[in-house]
Amino acid sequence: MSDRAPAGQFLDAAIDLLRRVRDEEADAIAAVGTLLADTVEQGGRLFAFGAGHSSLAAQDLVYRAGGLALMNLLAVPGAVGVDVMPAPLGSALERVDGLAAAVLDNSPLRAGDALLIISLSGRNALPVEMALHARALGVKVIGVTSVAYASETTSRHASGTYLKDHCDLVLDSKIAVGDAELTHDQVPAPFAPASTVVTSALLQAVMATAATTLAERGVEPPLLRSGNVDGGHDWNARVMEQYGDRIFYRH
Repeated sequence: MSDRAPAGQFLDAAIDLLRRVRDEEADAIAAVGTLLADTVEQGGRLFAFGAGHSSLAAQDLVYRAGGLALMNLLAVPGAVGVDVMPAPLGSALERVDGLAAAVLDNSPLRAGDALLIISLSGRNALPVEMALHARALGVKVIGVTSVAYASETTSRHASGTYLKDHCDLVLDSKIAVGDAELTHDQVPAPFAPASTVVTSALLQAVMATAATTLAERGVEPPLLRSGNVDGGHDWNARVMEQYGDRIFYRH
């Protein structure tokens, strides 16, 4: 570890990753943003899924000021978030075969929709099966993952494949295997994960692209405003009424 304070080291590492994503994923970000704009314009619905800590980036897209009102969270009981008790159960559910298909078959997803699947490793059965089954249903699948895991770890899906192998488009977060940016001579394990920071920023870049693309086509993006600014609630009520049949987090 260098003489620089650990806080500064971590922030520098996160900034470096963000710069890599900006420069190396620019074409992919544009393609995903365009796909989401196409989906909105063509009457489709938008969904996001992430398990464990990957769910944080998915939740960051749903029902928030400045975000697309049509983005819905695809929930898998016990796997979305870290509030499940005991916590290791969430990790165990990611390795259960058949769970993703059961969830999708009982979800609102249909052909013409778009699904963002966020999985840092992309190696577990749940995200791989979800991508496979969603595409079989005619859903456009965008994988948000660290591609490095596919060459440095083994798949936990029966096919031996990873999330990235079953997507229409892939966004690579560039996160190193293990998701820890710092080491210290007196600390026995690496620490300071950056995946949440980078993945959330990557996805907000996609949302910005989608909103701008719609506007440039003459379509008003279905954006939400902050409820803490004057007129925000009235604005959101109008958007939700207009797009109510494509918003599922109100019921």
